Amino acid sequence: MRAFDLTPLYRATVGFDQIADLMDRALASDVGQNSYPPYNIEKIADDAWRISIAVAGFADDELAIEVKDRALHVTGRKATDDEDRTYLHRGIATRAFERRFTLADHVKVTGASHENGMLHIELAREVPEALKPRRIEIASDRKRDANLVEGKVN
Repeated sequence: MRAFDLTPLYRATVGFDQIADLMDRALASDVGQNSYPPYNIEKIADDAWRISIAVAGFADDELAIEVKDRALHVTGRKATDDEDRTYLHRGIATRAFERRFTLADHVKVTGASHENGMLHIELAREVPEALKPRRIEIASDRKRDANLVEGKVN
């Protein structure tokens, strides 16, 4: 049993509501988290990641990838065509699934591919120019005085 009270975090911080909410969601969903389908999250560069999901038995048109509310939703819905088949053993799971991944600020999906039973989703952090660090030049008094033709002191 895991029960964490994050109330002190709310009392002692300002502006970190999203982090506390994220921790609440992660802890709440971890208890009953479904492990199907299995997946990997791989860091391929400083600002790039790849999510690989094992989707054996699913065709491209049975898979959907959607980004909404800073979350990546991956769903799979298998068409039911098994009525005419008789299985002696059925070990390949092709049941419907939905996986959700919360994305950090400025993380965008840059591509997806489906090959050899694996769905690969490429992600990258694209920080807007306005938020990137920039150097501010400091003006000195000497530079301003050099441009002054005639100065008056009042």
